[in-house]
Amino acid sequence: MNLSFDRMISILFLLIGGAFIAGSLKIPETAYGSNVGPDVFPTALGVILILLSFRLFFETCNHSSEKIQKVKIEYKRFLIIFVSAILYVLLLEKLGYVITTFLFLVIGFQVMEKGGWLKTILIAGGFSLGIYFVFVKLLEGSLPEFPTIFY
Repeated sequence: MNLSFDRMISILFLLIGGAFIAGSLKIPETAYGSNVGPDVFPTALGVILILLSFRLFFETCNHSSEKIQKVKIEYKRFLIIFVSAILYVLLLEKLGYVITTFLFLVIGFQVMEKGGWLKTILIAGGFSLGIYFVFVKLLEGSLPEFPTIFY
């Protein structure tokens, strides 16, 4: 853990969170007949990012330098998750929310902790389908549909 790096990153994330909120204020409140507007998600992300950046900043201020241990940076894991996130964005419209989210979560879970395939598949599938059901069916929002080959 590098305290000065963590402090700088917390300030950067604070600014990014503020930019999310500022950008979401420019988005119209409703679109496509949805009860949940497109501004809700980026606003919530901005607020969460700001709260987490405050937490990180205050943790680094209250942290004793005697307890610091060097942590090995794992570039391979980072690159796998980073490439997966880029592919998630590129394939979201083509494959739909449920499939791309499921695949992204499976990859992410396996990168973080190898093994436990059944648990990984159940959690990723439950999350993907659950969020889709809640957002699309209950809240009457819109997410990318399944590809037409599944109809």
